[in-house]
Amino acid sequence: RRRRHRQAAATGGITVETRARFGYTAAVGSTDDGRFRRLTVHLPPEYAQRLFDARNDGASDQEMRGIIAKGFKEVYFQDGGARAMGLSDVEINDIDYLDLDY
Repeated sequence: RRRRHRQAAATGGITVETRARFGYTAAVGSTDDGRFRRLTVHLPPEYAQRLFDARNDGASDQEMRGIIAKGFKEVYFQDGGARAMGLSDVEINDIDYLDLDY
C-alpha cells in the first residue's frame, strides 16, 4: 500500500488540504500578518518526493511543514511565478487539520 501511494504521488503529485495560520515575509509595504486560511492546493510530484524522502529520513513535523509551506509559496501564493515575487518565506502555524491525498 505504501509503495502504491508513493508511486501515485511521484507521478501525479500530492493534494494538501489544510486549515492553518499562514505567516509570511514579504516586501516592504505589503502585509505580512499571519491569518487563518483554508486551502486545498495540488503540489507537483517533486514535493511529494521531498515529503516521502523526509519521512523516510526521520524528519520532524516542523521539517515536513516547511516542505509543504515552500510548495504553497511557489504554487499558491506565487502562482508559479505569476505574482507575489517579493514573498521570501511562508510558514504554516496553528494547524487545525492537514490532509494529504495522492
